[in-house]
Amino acid sequence: MPYGYLGQTPNQQVKNSGVFSVGDAKALTDVGQLGGSLELIAESNPSGVNNVDFTDIKQNVYDVHYVTIKISLNGTGSVNMRFYESGVLETASVYQYAYQNGNSAGTFSETKATSANRLFATRTGQSGDERNSYNYLYNLGNSSKYSFQTQQSISSQTGTAEVDMRFGGGVLTQASVVDGIRFTETSGQLLTGNIKLYGVKQIWVT
Repeated sequence: MPYGYLGQTPNQQVKNSGVFSVGDAKALTDVGQLGGSLELIAESNPSGVNNVDFTDIKQNVYDVHYVTIKISLNGTGSVNMRFYESGVLETASVYQYAYQNGNSAGTFSETKATSANRLFATRTGQSGDERNSYNYLYNLGNSSKYSFQTQQSISSQTGTAEVDMRFGGGVLTQASVVDGIRFTETSGQLLTGNIKLYGVKQIWVT
């Protein structure tokens, strides 16, 4: 797609077709080809709940999703993530993950499993500590592929004044259509904070 421009002396390396009209800009935005590389699909500001469900994730539109989490828990643990497969929450031990943990005191460890009933969506923390993370999810709407996760997270430990980090990823080891995501706490305790789900646009410029 050629570029439009608004300046008198544009510094562009590809040809342009002039200034976009309001109608053209709206049409391109509506089909996801203008207006940024992410579409906000869903957002939740949980307070006093055990689970957050996103059940309209546009898995037929996006093959890559992006999740941001900013959560404080009322107990020790981390935020978990499970997938809905064709409307049914998958709670069996069909997930695998491998994460690297570390903290500012210089302690490092691994969290890993080949048979688990969930993925981790944040680093583990203490009660009241804020967990912050982002997660990329792949192939959710593809019935012939596994659904993968990569994660980067950080949290504070108020009791020890440490900063904890985690990176790694996981997979749902079943080829299926994932059409929903549940976020919950390790021990079923309440969540307070913000979770956002985005679709990652694939914008082609020719």
